[in-house]
Amino acid sequence: MPAIEVILVDHLDRPIGKMEKLEVHEKGLLHRAVTVYVFNSRHEVLLQRRASTKYHCGGLWSNTCCSHPYPQESTRDAAERRLREEMGMNLALTPVFELSYNLPLSNGLTEHEYGHVFFAISDEQPVLNPEEADAWCYCSIAQIQQEMQENPAQFTPWFLHTFPRIPHTLGEFRLTA
Repeated sequence: MPAIEVILVDHLDRPIGKMEKLEVHEKGLLHRAVTVYVFNSRHEVLLQRRASTKYHCGGLWSNTCCSHPYPQESTRDAAERRLREEMGMNLALTPVFELSYNLPLSNGLTEHEYGHVFFAISDEQPVLNPEEADAWCYCSIAQIQQEMQENPAQFTPWFLHTFPRIPHTLGEFRLTA
């Protein structure tokens, strides 16, 4: 994995430094992240299955895409960049909420992130970057909720943590979007 720096933040998302991404995950330090949820016109969520070669959570289902802003990059620019890089989709994203979590991952890593969550609505089909994702599907919220109850181990920890907020937030988003 090439060295990529991420933005270290305090609990209010104020930058306090920068550090190489893998080291941040090894040390469990709080850093800025972006998370994208794309919905189609039927209000189904576009999920991706992370490529099995990813350094953590490979082969698990997750939200449309997620990543980290580079130092000096805005969260929206980072989210739109990663949506293009991972899913081949060029969409304008809307910020919808922020959250923080500290979740253990397999292989001794930790996702301690201050996340900025973005939504978009599109019926476009993704063109996957095989280094990032190896499958995709649009699923209803009810289908996802059922799968999460029956098979939680097939989803990334951050998706399990974040998704419960999505149904309510999507209702608000549809009213204002």
